[in-house]
Amino acid sequence: MALLLACLVALAPAALIGWQLLDGVRDHFGRAFADNFTQLNRQRILAPVSRELALSLRLADSEVTRRWLRNESDPAARELFFREADGYRRDLLGRAYFIASAATGNYYFNDDQPLSEAPRYTLSRGAADDGWFYKSLQASALYNINVNPDLKLKTTRVWINAQVRDGDKVLGLTGAGLDVGGFLRDFVNSGQAGVTPIIVDETGAIQAHMDPTLIAYNSGAGGADGRGMVFSLLDPGPGREELRSAMHAAQADPQSVQSAWVAVDGHRQLVSVAYMPELHWHVLTLVDLGAARVLDTGWIWPVAVGLVLLFAAMLLCFGYAVERLMLRPLRRLQQSARAIANGSYDVSLPPGGQDEIGDLSNAFGVMADKVRQHTAELESKVRERTSELENANRAMAAAHKKIGDSIDYASLIQRAILPDRQLTQSLGEHHFVLWKPRDVVGGDFYVFRSDGGNCLLGIMDCAGHGVPGALMTMLARAAIDLAITEVGPSDPAAVLTRTDSAIRAMLADAQLPRALATNTDAGLVYIDRQAGLLRYAGAKISLYASNGDALREVPGGKRALGDKRAGVYENIELSMEPGWTYTLATDGFLDQAGGEHGFGFGNTRFADMLKTHARRPLTEQVAAFTQALADYQGGQPQRDDITLLSFRFE
Repeated sequence: MALLLACLVALAPAALIGWQLLDGVRDHFGRAFADNFTQLNRQRILAPVSRELALSLRLADSEVTRRWLRNESDPAARELFFREADGYRRDLLGRAYFIASAATGNYYFNDDQPLSEAPRYTLSRGAADDGWFYKSLQASALYNINVNPDLKLKTTRVWINAQVRDGDKVLGLTGAGLDVGGFLRDFVNSGQAGVTPIIVDETGAIQAHMDPTLIAYNSGAGGADGRGMVFSLLDPGPGREELRSAMHAAQADPQSVQSAWVAVDGHRQLVSVAYMPELHWHVLTLVDLGAARVLDTGWIWPVAVGLVLLFAAMLLCFGYAVERLMLRPLRRLQQSARAIANGSYDVSLPPGGQDEIGDLSNAFGVMADKVRQHTAELESKVRERTSELENANRAMAAAHKKIGDSIDYASLIQRAILPDRQLTQSLGEHHFVLWKPRDVVGGDFYVFRSDGGNCLLGIMDCAGHGVPGALMTMLARAAIDLAITEVGPSDPAAVLTRTDSAIRAMLADAQLPRALATNTDAGLVYIDRQAGLLRYAGAKISLYASNGDALREVPGGKRALGDKRAGVYENIELSMEPGWTYTLATDGFLDQAGGEHGFGFGNTRFADMLKTHARRPLTEQVAAFTQALADYQGGQPQRDDITLLSFRFE
């Protein structure tokens, strides 16, 4: 279908080229026709008019004519002239002649009618219709040819006005007169549609035209006054100048025929120009190639149809050959390539011929075999690597399960050492603990030790989190248990000091990297119910107290336990006031990233949260703190282990 469409598309420019070629042929033959017609018309006009001119000049140069015009009243001279003039008349084509005396103005005319020796009328210098006569007398040329209607004789003729000279004196004019109707019929009427012969003088004044109203009468004798110009027949534009140039060129080379394209009434026409120097006339031929039968087109259409059919047959044969020899093998090759692209490497390729497409098919077959081999090798390697990866994944999954089980077991152990049961027995609903390790196990834990009706409680934040942090909690738990046993629970500062020395002693022999942190933050509160006092000591952990209206912060020591330099820890006593909520928190809560810019929760926001919810029941406070932390954290991951311990007395 695409090939057929391409053939049809190819016919369009071929038809256009053929039409342009036909126009070129028609223009060529039209120019040849116009030139030949103009040459023929020039010969048809020149021969008879030249004969009339020669006879007129002989009559004007006759001594008989001069003798009579010298003495117009001499009867013998008159008789002799009219006898001789009648002999000339019989030889003239128009069978007519005239003679006019410059001295008397008498105008004589004879034609096929009986001979008359009397003047027909008398010319007058004051008469406009007689101006041709006096202008011709004064002209330097021996003759002129003038188309003029004679109203007195009631005839319109082509007049040949020849001067009768007696030395330098002009005695009068004589000459022949051709009937305009016969002249136009014999020399101007082409008899062909679209062909218009015209005769003009050297200025372009029309001397002969099939439309007599266009003739510039009396222009040959200088009396036309610019009327009847051939240029006025043309449309305004460059065609007028081209015609004028063609006339000048023909006048310069009388043997040539010049051509130009002009526009007449909006139609493009060809004009041919030839010059007759004997008559001072130009012969013009206007040819309308659309109307003139310049070229016989009867044979063109059958030939054109035959060529179109031949071209169509050639295109169909070419299309069939292209389809069979090129497109069909290429489609088969394309189908094979598409099948290989879809992963089917067992397709059969079309047999290759001895041409370029056959070479391409053979090369494609070799490529397909290599692709099939490489694909098989790759699939084998992929299967091997897949098996290896599956084995590795299974081993990794087993190891991960063991590690996960170990960590889960460690989490159970870590939770087992937390004093939840003891806290509940001692404080009941007057306390809560928020404990959120970052991983399954963590480095935060909290402590409790009963002392009769009193008790010691607190939180500890070991360096690190996850498994390392959990191992540090074991060490720190052992150290603080040792310290409480040795110094007793009532002196939190002494407990912190002894715990610090115990941790240092445990790590003294360990070869630890300098970058490894082993410090522990801690905050301990001893509740003396009998005295109504709280005794607090901390290592980088503060104690917060709030009743909803006010907030107090009791800071701990500036150095952590196990720090590079030993810290000094002091007890701070507070009155145990009913309705106040006391809170201990590790830095995991304060440093949790979140909010719009990802900053830490911060001390100010933490203090405002404590103050806002201080009067609420502790069960509601823990829920509010958890929600506030989650809202601020948003999508940020938990950065550190979080522990928060609160208690209150009613």
